[in-house]
Amino acid sequence: MEQLKHECGVAMIRLLKPLEYYHQKYGTWMYALNKLYLLMEKQHNRGQEGAGLACVKMEAKPGEEYMFRERAVGTSAITEIFDNVHNYYRHIPAEQLNDPIYAKTELPFAGELYMGHLRYSTTSKSGLSYIHPFLRRNNWRTRNLAICGNFNMTNVNEIFQDITSTGQHPRHYADTYFILEQLGHRLDREVERLFNKYEAEGLKNPKITRAIEDNIDLTNVMKKTAHTWDGGFIICGVTGSGESFSIRDPWGIRTAFYYADDEIVVLASERPVIQTVMNASMNDIKELQRGETLLINSRGEVKTSQILEPKQLSACSFERIYFSRGSDFDIYRERKKLGKNLVKPILKKIDYDIEHSVFSFIPNTAEVAYFGMLEGLQKYLDQLKATQIAEKGHSITEEELRKILSQRIRNEKVAIKDIKLRTFIAEGNSRNDLAAHVYDITYGSIVPSEDNLVVIDDSIVRGTTLRQSIISILDRLNPKKIVFVSSSPQVRYPDYYGIDMSSMDEFIAFKAAIELLKERKQENIIIDAYHNAKKLQPDANILSINYVKEIYAPFTDEDISKKIARMLSSPNIRAEIEIIYQTIEGLHAACPDHPGDWYFSGNYPTPGGTRMVNQAFINYMEETYFK
Repeated sequence: MEQLKHECGVAMIRLLKPLEYYHQKYGTWMYALNKLYLLMEKQHNRGQEGAGLACVKMEAKPGEEYMFRERAVGTSAITEIFDNVHNYYRHIPAEQLNDPIYAKTELPFAGELYMGHLRYSTTSKSGLSYIHPFLRRNNWRTRNLAICGNFNMTNVNEIFQDITSTGQHPRHYADTYFILEQLGHRLDREVERLFNKYEAEGLKNPKITRAIEDNIDLTNVMKKTAHTWDGGFIICGVTGSGESFSIRDPWGIRTAFYYADDEIVVLASERPVIQTVMNASMNDIKELQRGETLLINSRGEVKTSQILEPKQLSACSFERIYFSRGSDFDIYRERKKLGKNLVKPILKKIDYDIEHSVFSFIPNTAEVAYFGMLEGLQKYLDQLKATQIAEKGHSITEEELRKILSQRIRNEKVAIKDIKLRTFIAEGNSRNDLAAHVYDITYGSIVPSEDNLVVIDDSIVRGTTLRQSIISILDRLNPKKIVFVSSSPQVRYPDYYGIDMSSMDEFIAFKAAIELLKERKQENIIIDAYHNAKKLQPDANILSINYVKEIYAPFTDEDISKKIARMLSSPNIRAEIEIIYQTIEGLHAACPDHPGDWYFSGNYPTPGGTRMVNQAFINYMEETYFK
């Protein structure tokens, strides 16, 4: 019901044959450009604040441009950047435009190496200057570098210190810029090392340049920089001479998948995107492993290298619950399992009254979990029918049998998103009044005053949309009880690895815990947690204690859920409101290969995450609690 913004999506393409090969086989030299468009468009869900692409022309001659970039902001950025690229070709005669030799020598963005990016900001910073790819220019092709990524670094200060310790003077303070300069500095050193090596062997400058371009190995560059990064990341890069890399964090927090054959190498943030765009089997697509880098040199040779030692697997479970496309084979099954896991608590909340309960979902991203919930409910009902028939035995009448068999799970589309609230409506009272009409209801879908209404969502994080819109609109149906079900556990802690939830007072679960402590006269727990965090923060060497956990320690999950239900209700709501959350155990049972749960459990996989959650709590106390 409340949109969470994910950091970014990435896409890379490397052609392994000349452009004329693709023109002859597929009818166009734009084969890679078209594939990049599809890869980006099918990941539109991952970034709607901006998009960018970079292209490297491998066979450019001195004096010709060989590295191109296009960026745009806004929800239509993908369309805009590709329109801008095609505008370069608009006045080219058809005969020349259909000539791959002419294209690769004369036309911009007619290259063999492409990189695309979709952006969602987690920093509230916007504008073209924040849109990837970031570009570092130099007259040596090997020293030109463009990078993009899906990442948030939790140790920006340390990275800044690493850069300045080498004598550099950064012009901006941002993790993307720092990483670009780190990698660029190491790339410069690697080129210089090779230059000295080949000069000592007697090669002259033009031959030295070719030798460097043929033999540069980005493994050295990655090893000397990546070990300083704390956070979740997929970082991709290309050089002007045609080398490329994609590296995944050692905890496996962020994801990337790649496909390679004898014509092309493709990488994207999600597997089904590659399956669809390349018409590839799931078994032909590989996942980039923890700390692993996919490297392609200027000759098109592909290899993977273990740049960073793998840490304990902490793959982001929110990827499975919410962000990634549900068309992935494994994700589809996992989301259904999340829904099935909730059947027992749902039945308990409705007193096992299937006959007088209607089941639905909001929003569309919760649909797969909804299917799983229905399957679980149907299994329960089938078992109930069998028991009822067995209890009647041979004495069962035809009418009794018909009545038992006619029992069904009642599922309806009870709410439809009707309008999008425009951002220019900012005035409080007007905004709240209009927010109540974002969703419309299906009148007549339940029996007033008799039916329970059970609505499943993929996450209930802030509770804002529930309180301002959903509850009041569903209450118009006059159900006896409304049960809101979250297929994910209670979100209690900020994320610092790429999801835009970073401040404590955003979370309805945190607010509920604070209110419960106040009600029970246990505010000393809040104060003690603050002082403990305050004492800990200056010591960067002690990072293992998350003091925010103390806020939740006195309460069960049910305590928090009941308080949330009370906070979301109001005197003018007639229906009884109940909240059910997935358990963390249920989450791990459904998504066993993605155990990263720090936003639910507070167990951050990296030292920087623990330090930042303590700081977020300190900020909350000093900016809100002590006011």
